[in-house]
Amino acid sequence: MSTTAILQSLWAAGAAFLILTVVFWPLERMFPARPGQPYFRAEWLVDTTFFFGQYLVWSSLVLTFLYYAQDAVNALPSLGIQAWAHGLPWWVQACIVLVLSDLGVYWGHRLQHRYDVLWRFHAVHHTSEHLDWLAAHREHPVDSIYTTLNANLPAFLLGFPLETLAGLVAFRGMWAIYIHSNVRLPIGPLRVLIGAPELHHWHHDRHRINGNYANLCPVLDVLFGTYRCPPHEPEAFGIAEPFPRTYLGQMLHPFRGCIPGISGATRPTAEAAPSATGAVKDGVEPLQKGRQPSALKMGVQS
Repeated sequence: MSTTAILQSLWAAGAAFLILTVVFWPLERMFPARPGQPYFRAEWLVDTTFFFGQYLVWSSLVLTFLYYAQDAVNALPSLGIQAWAHGLPWWVQACIVLVLSDLGVYWGHRLQHRYDVLWRFHAVHHTSEHLDWLAAHREHPVDSIYTTLNANLPAFLLGFPLETLAGLVAFRGMWAIYIHSNVRLPIGPLRVLIGAPELHHWHHDRHRINGNYANLCPVLDVLFGTYRCPPHEPEAFGIAEPFPRTYLGQMLHPFRGCIPGISGATRPTAEAAPSATGAVKDGVEPLQKGRQPSALKMGVQS
């Protein structure tokens, strides 16, 4: 990469950081979910590193992977699905893509909390002990590839090129930042239709209540029995299992047992671990031994 290209990438990442700060910092000050949380809170530098890592390095990797995935899907027999989809009005196409995309994200996210091979990468995102707009960027690139593929695979199967999905991808990204932000803007019954920080913050509860897997539309959580909305903020965020606190440590930790010199448990010791059967009871992912069951009942609404 040329010096000019590097400088342009740095400028673009810096501009994005500044714009997001200008948008979310006032919201987090005026409508804080956790009043008094400072802007330069603990691990602010770690999350800033994740932010610039995404914008300068990993986003290109994710995009490249998506193009290869799209080519692989295009090589499959269409069975007339693509022609049928393209014959529909554009707004119907948009609705279909949005609904199928949300379904893909919901079930993909739910599986991340059930199976170790997915959780070990997704756990990086859940190590944040302070939620705000910047914490949304704490994400392992392998986890990013998995999530982005789940969101876009339905559109690929319907024959939509990646370029036409750019607006949806950008919107999803901004929405993901919003629901992680230190903002509480109660919207009453509308929160069943529109995702909100007050829902997603409970997804990051340290004493996992295992719910709120949807990104855009909580209706999916309602339909599948995983909608949780206690009337207050969680007491603490993060995970119970031991995890490195540095950027490099978090990038390498999911590969423990696979790379010489990186050791650790092969299964998550957090509440996200499944039972031996992997069964789901009442739409809630199984809790691990030692978890206090009373926390699951705390103000839960369905």
